[in-house]
Amino acid sequence: MPPILQVTGLAKSFGEIRAVDGISFAIRAGEIHGLLGPNGAGKTTTISMLCGLLRPDAGTVVVAGEDFWLQPAKCKKVLGVVPQEIALYEELTGRENLEFWGRLAGLERGAARIRAGELLGALQLSDRGGDPVKQYSGGMKRRINLGAALMHRPRLLLLDEPTVGIDPQARASVLEFIRGLGAEGTAILYTTHYLEEAESFCHRIGIIDHGRLLAEGTLAELQGRLGGDRLFILEGAFAEVDPAVWPGFLEQFRVIQRTDRQWVVSPLTPRDPSDCLRELLALPIRVENVTLKKPSLNDVFLQLTGRGLRE
Repeated sequence: MPPILQVTGLAKSFGEIRAVDGISFAIRAGEIHGLLGPNGAGKTTTISMLCGLLRPDAGTVVVAGEDFWLQPAKCKKVLGVVPQEIALYEELTGRENLEFWGRLAGLERGAARIRAGELLGALQLSDRGGDPVKQYSGGMKRRINLGAALMHRPRLLLLDEPTVGIDPQARASVLEFIRGLGAEGTAILYTTHYLEEAESFCHRIGIIDHGRLLAEGTLAELQGRLGGDRLFILEGAFAEVDPAVWPGFLEQFRVIQRTDRQWVVSPLTPRDPSDCLRELLALPIRVENVTLKKPSLNDVFLQLTGRGLRE
């Protein structure tokens, strides 16, 4: 089955700044595809090009088999967008907001009313649908914002950090709803600042930085980039230590993270953990403690970008 979204060589510059630098990826029906990157990495610029807010300098965007920039009207009929900023009318009720965005998407008045009722129930907001949005909590606004993008039953949904700024309970509710959309066959592109979200429910994950897609794959595939299913955490006095002077060390191990008191090290080749442990304890420096752990998405992210997700 062909992908619902196929992005090839997408690029965008603002003056001398290369905001998006030739990224390519695909999303199929029912797949939740995470896109992670630090602030300024190019995530929002990418989504803006996918939904028609920005025209790319190069590359193609194909939605449900149609080139977006050749057939924008056709593509928008199968596309729903949830922007990072809440796009609702505060004076209108939740139901009125849904019906308004449904009419803009092409629904007849009666169909928009019925669909709004369905979504209010699905989003657990039936009892508040008649209240002005200005009286809603942040989590409730996020749910209505999501509902507005779903009025026309899109096959492809672009979500730009839809859970930012809401409490954990509201975030869990939104994530569960999004997971259900994927299970029903909706293709979803999901950007987030929360690594645990991507770990828990994204089928595939792309890591973007400085406009370039550094890696893409399932969580297991990304973890495999670190040399296996184990990382070694070394504790000791490492302030003045340069591992490059140790014969053979950099051919066997990669230092993923380092501070003056702790290193996180991954083997470069699949080996028995006991062999790795023996070699690490034999290093020409006093290692005070060694622990093992499974590599996390955060470890992969730091190894690829050299900085935290929120930097």
